[in-house]
Amino acid sequence: MSLLSVSGVGKGFRGLRALSDVDFQVGQGEILGIIGPNGAGKTTLFNVVSGALTPDTGRVVFGDRDVTGSPPDRIARAGMVRTFQLMRPFGSMTVLENAVLAAQHRRRSPRDLRKDSMDVLERVGLGDWAYHNATELPTAGLKRLELARALAMRPKVLLLDEVLAGLVPAEREPVLDLLAALREEDGTTLLFIEHIMAAVMRLSDRVLVLDQGRVLASGSAEEVTSDPRVIEAYLGEEPADAED
Repeated sequence: MSLLSVSGVGKGFRGLRALSDVDFQVGQGEILGIIGPNGAGKTTLFNVVSGALTPDTGRVVFGDRDVTGSPPDRIARAGMVRTFQLMRPFGSMTVLENAVLAAQHRRRSPRDLRKDSMDVLERVGLGDWAYHNATELPTAGLKRLELARALAMRPKVLLLDEVLAGLVPAEREPVLDLLAALREEDGTTLLFIEHIMAAVMRLSDRVLVLDQGRVLASGSAEEVTSDPRVIEAYLGEEPADAED
Protein backbone atom coordinates (compact mmCIF):
# COMPACT_ATOMS: atom_id res chain seq x y z
CA MET A 1 0.00 0.00 0.00
CA SER A 2 1.27 3.48 -0.89
CA LEU A 3 1.97 5.96 1.89
CA LEU A 4 1.70 8.86 -0.57
CA SER A 5 -0.28 8.80 -3.80
CA VAL A 6 -0.39 11.61 -6.35
CA SER A 7 -2.83 11.09 -9.20
CA GLY A 8 -3.69 13.25 -12.20
CA VAL A 9 -2.26 16.41 -10.67
CA GLY A 10 -2.31 19.49 -12.86
CA LYS A 11 -1.50 23.12 -12.08
CA GLY A 12 -1.45 26.21 -14.27
CA PHE A 13 -0.48 29.83 -13.81
CA ARG A 14 -2.15 32.37 -16.11
CA GLY A 15 -2.50 29.86 -18.89
CA LEU A 16 0.96 28.34 -18.40
CA ARG A 17 0.84 24.64 -17.50
CA ALA A 18 3.33 24.00 -14.71
CA LEU A 19 2.10 20.43 -14.09
CA SER A 20 0.04 18.11 -16.28
CA ASP A 21 -1.38 14.72 -15.24
CA VAL A 22 1.38 13.90 -12.77
CA ASP A 23 1.01 10.44 -11.23
CA PHE A 24 3.24 8.59 -8.78
CA GLN A 25 3.12 6.59 -5.57
CA VAL A 26 5.63 6.25 -2.75
CA GLY A 27 5.72 3.40 -0.25
CA GLN A 28 6.62 3.42 3.42
CA GLY A 29 10.37 3.87 3.88
CA GLU A 30 11.03 4.45 0.18
CA ILE A 31 13.37 7.11 -1.17
CA LEU A 32 12.16 8.80 -4.37
CA GLY A 33 14.51 11.12 -6.23
CA ILE A 34 12.93 13.79 -8.43
CA ILE A 35 14.99 15.27 -11.24
CA GLY A 36 14.44 17.36 -14.34
CA PRO A 37 15.51 20.55 -16.10
CA ASN A 38 15.04 23.93 -14.47
CA GLY A 39 11.42 24.95 -14.91
CA ALA A 40 10.24 21.32 -15.17
CA GLY A 41 7.76 21.78 -12.32
CA LYS A 42 9.63 20.06 -9.49
CA THR A 43 9.17 22.73 -6.85
CA THR A 44 5.60 23.37 -8.00
CA LEU A 45 4.95 19.67 -7.42
CA PHE A 46 6.30 19.95 -3.87
CA ASN A 47 4.14 23.01 -3.29
CA VAL A 48 1.05 21.07 -4.37
CA VAL A 49 1.89 17.98 -2.33
CA SER A 50 2.68 19.99 0.82
CA GLY A 51 -0.42 22.18 0.54
CA ALA A 52 1.20 25.48 -0.40
CA LEU A 53 -0.70 25.33 -3.72
CA THR A 54 -4.06 23.79 -4.56
CA PRO A 55 -3.96 21.77 -7.78
CA ASP A 56 -6.37 22.55 -10.61
CA THR A 57 -6.90 18.83 -11.14
CA GLY A 58 -6.00 15.59 -9.42
CA ARG A 59 -5.64 14.30 -5.89
CA VAL A 60 -2.99 13.97 -3.20
CA VAL A 61 -3.60 11.15 -0.74
CA PHE A 62 -1.41 10.74 2.35
CA GLY A 63 -2.00 7.45 4.11
CA ASP A 64 -5.77 7.12 4.16
CA ARG A 65 -6.42 10.87 3.97
CA ASP A 66 -7.21 12.94 0.91
CA VAL A 67 -5.13 16.04 1.67
CA THR A 68 -5.66 17.78 -1.68
CA GLY A 69 -5.67 21.51 -1.02
CA SER A 70 -5.37 21.11 2.75
CA PRO A 71 -3.43 23.88 4.55
CA PRO A 72 0.33 23.23 4.85
CA ASP A 73 0.25 23.31 8.66
CA ARG A 74 -2.43 20.61 8.75
CA ILE A 75 -0.47 18.41 6.35
CA ALA A 76 2.71 18.96 8.38
CA ARG A 77 0.95 18.03 11.63
CA ALA A 78 -0.31 14.86 9.93
CA GLY A 79 3.31 13.89 9.29
CA MET A 80 4.34 15.19 5.85
CA VAL A 81 6.94 17.94 6.19
CA ARG A 82 9.02 19.80 3.62
CA THR A 83 12.24 21.80 3.57
CA PHE A 84 12.94 24.76 1.32
CA GLN A 85 15.86 25.45 -0.99
CA LEU A 86 15.96 29.04 0.25
CA MET A 87 16.46 28.85 4.01
CA ARG A 88 14.40 31.25 6.11
CA PRO A 89 15.19 30.71 9.81
CA PHE A 90 13.87 33.09 12.43
CA GLY A 91 16.90 35.36 12.64
CA SER A 92 15.96 36.84 16.01
CA MET A 93 16.04 33.38 17.63
CA THR A 94 18.79 30.96 18.55
CA VAL A 95 19.31 27.76 16.61
CA LEU A 96 17.67 25.80 19.45
CA GLU A 97 14.69 28.16 19.61
CA ASN A 98 14.14 27.67 15.87
CA ALA A 99 13.99 23.90 16.38
CA VAL A 100 11.72 24.16 19.44
CA LEU A 101 9.30 26.41 17.56
CA ALA A 102 8.99 23.85 14.78
CA ALA A 103 8.13 21.14 17.32
CA GLN A 104 5.44 23.12 19.18
CA HIS A 105 2.53 21.23 17.64
CA ARG A 106 3.59 18.05 19.45
CA ARG A 107 2.09 19.44 22.70
CA ARG A 108 4.85 18.23 25.00
CA SER A 109 6.13 20.09 28.03
CA PRO A 110 8.60 22.96 27.35
CA ARG A 111 11.34 20.93 29.00
CA ASP A 112 10.67 17.87 26.82
CA LEU A 113 10.44 20.00 23.68
CA ARG A 114 13.85 21.54 24.40
CA LYS A 115 15.37 18.12 25.08
CA ASP A 116 13.88 16.60 21.93
CA SER A 117 14.97 19.61 19.86
CA MET A 118 18.48 19.44 21.29
CA ASP A 119 18.64 15.76 20.34
CA VAL A 120 17.67 16.70 16.78
CA LEU A 121 20.35 19.39 16.64
CA GLU A 122 22.96 16.91 17.85
CA ARG A 123 21.83 14.48 15.17
CA VAL A 124 22.28 17.01 12.36
CA GLY A 125 25.62 18.23 13.74
CA LEU A 126 24.45 21.56 15.19
CA GLY A 127 24.73 20.76 18.91
CA ASP A 128 27.59 23.22 19.39
CA TRP A 129 25.57 25.96 17.69
CA ALA A 130 22.40 25.54 19.76
CA TYR A 131 22.70 28.82 21.65
CA HIS A 132 24.04 30.87 18.75
CA ASN A 133 21.77 33.21 16.84
CA ALA A 134 20.55 31.49 13.66
CA THR A 135 21.97 34.30 11.53
CA GLU A 136 25.49 33.30 12.61
CA LEU A 137 25.30 29.97 10.80
CA PRO A 138 27.24 29.47 7.56
CA THR A 139 25.44 28.11 4.50
CA ALA A 140 26.05 24.48 5.47
CA GLY A 141 24.74 25.21 8.96
CA LEU A 142 21.62 26.87 7.62
CA LYS A 143 20.94 23.80 5.49
CA ARG A 144 21.29 21.63 8.59
CA LEU A 145 18.99 23.91 10.56
CA GLU A 146 16.36 23.69 7.82
CA LEU A 147 16.59 19.92 8.08
CA ALA A 148 16.55 20.04 11.89
CA ARG A 149 13.35 22.12 11.92
CA ALA A 150 11.69 19.54 9.69
CA LEU A 151 12.92 16.60 11.79
CA ALA A 152 11.72 18.28 14.99
CA MET A 153 8.19 17.73 13.68
CA ARG A 154 8.78 13.94 13.57
CA PRO A 155 7.79 13.49 9.91
CA LYS A 156 6.63 10.26 8.36
CA VAL A 157 7.31 11.73 4.92
CA LEU A 158 10.04 14.30 4.33
CA LEU A 159 10.09 16.44 1.18
CA LEU A 160 13.59 17.81 0.55
CA ASP A 161 13.99 20.65 -1.96
CA GLU A 162 17.65 20.68 -3.05
CA VAL A 163 19.01 20.08 0.43
CA LEU A 164 22.55 19.84 -1.01
CA ALA A 165 22.47 23.06 -3.06
CA GLY A 166 25.30 25.43 -2.17
CA LEU A 167 27.33 22.80 -0.31
CA VAL A 168 30.83 21.75 -1.29
CA PRO A 169 31.46 17.99 -1.70
CA ALA A 170 32.94 17.61 1.79
CA GLU A 171 29.78 19.15 3.28
CA ARG A 172 27.45 16.93 1.26
CA GLU A 173 28.66 13.56 2.55
CA PRO A 174 27.46 13.97 6.17
CA VAL A 175 24.05 15.12 4.91
CA LEU A 176 23.76 12.09 2.61
CA ASP A 177 24.75 9.81 5.50
CA LEU A 178 22.05 11.42 7.67
CA LEU A 179 19.37 11.01 5.01
CA ALA A 180 20.25 7.34 4.59
CA ALA A 181 20.06 6.91 8.38
CA LEU A 182 16.63 8.53 8.53
CA ARG A 183 15.31 5.77 6.30
CA GLU A 184 17.28 2.92 7.83
CA GLU A 185 16.86 3.85 11.50
CA ASP A 186 13.58 5.78 11.58
CA GLY A 187 11.73 4.39 8.57
CA THR A 188 11.23 7.89 7.21
CA THR A 189 9.98 8.13 3.64
CA LEU A 190 11.97 10.64 1.59
CA LEU A 191 11.19 12.55 -1.60
CA PHE A 192 14.05 14.74 -2.72
CA ILE A 193 14.56 17.17 -5.57
CA GLU A 194 18.21 17.21 -6.54
CA HIS A 195 20.48 18.27 -9.40
CA ILE A 196 23.55 16.43 -8.08
CA MET A 197 23.24 13.11 -9.88
CA ALA A 198 25.78 11.30 -7.69
CA ALA A 199 23.47 11.90 -4.73
CA VAL A 200 20.43 10.76 -6.71
CA MET A 201 22.21 7.58 -7.76
CA ARG A 202 23.39 6.87 -4.22
CA LEU A 203 20.14 7.38 -2.31
CA SER A 204 17.20 6.73 -4.61
CA ASP A 205 15.18 3.53 -4.73
CA ARG A 206 13.35 5.05 -7.70
CA VAL A 207 13.68 8.24 -9.70
CA LEU A 208 10.91 10.37 -11.19
CA VAL A 209 11.88 12.60 -14.11
CA LEU A 210 9.81 15.69 -14.86
CA ASP A 211 10.01 17.68 -18.07
CA GLN A 212 7.71 20.59 -18.96
CA GLY A 213 5.39 19.64 -16.11
CA ARG A 214 4.91 16.02 -17.16
CA VAL A 215 6.39 12.73 -15.99
CA LEU A 216 8.97 11.90 -18.62
CA ALA A 217 10.26 8.70 -17.04
CA SER A 218 10.13 6.71 -13.82
CA GLY A 219 12.18 3.78 -12.61
CA SER A 220 15.47 2.88 -10.99
CA ALA A 221 18.32 5.39 -11.21
CA GLU A 222 20.08 3.14 -13.71
CA GLU A 223 16.97 2.87 -15.89
CA VAL A 224 16.21 6.58 -16.07
CA THR A 225 19.80 7.70 -16.59
CA SER A 226 20.11 5.38 -19.58
CA ASP A 227 16.79 6.51 -21.08
CA PRO A 228 17.50 8.49 -24.30
CA ARG A 229 14.59 10.84 -23.55
CA VAL A 230 16.07 11.73 -20.15
CA ILE A 231 19.53 12.18 -21.62
CA GLU A 232 18.16 14.53 -24.26
CA ALA A 233 15.91 16.52 -21.92
CA TYR A 234 18.10 16.76 -18.85
CA LEU A 235 21.35 14.88 -18.50
CA GLY A 236 22.89 16.62 -21.48
CA GLU A 237 22.60 20.01 -19.79
CA GLU A 238 24.87 21.46 -17.13
CA PRO A 239 23.47 20.82 -13.63
CA ALA A 240 22.28 23.99 -11.95
CA ASP A 241 21.13 25.05 -8.50
CA ALA A 242 18.35 27.40 -9.57
CA GLU A 243 14.92 26.98 -8.03
CA ASP A 244 11.98 26.04 -10.24
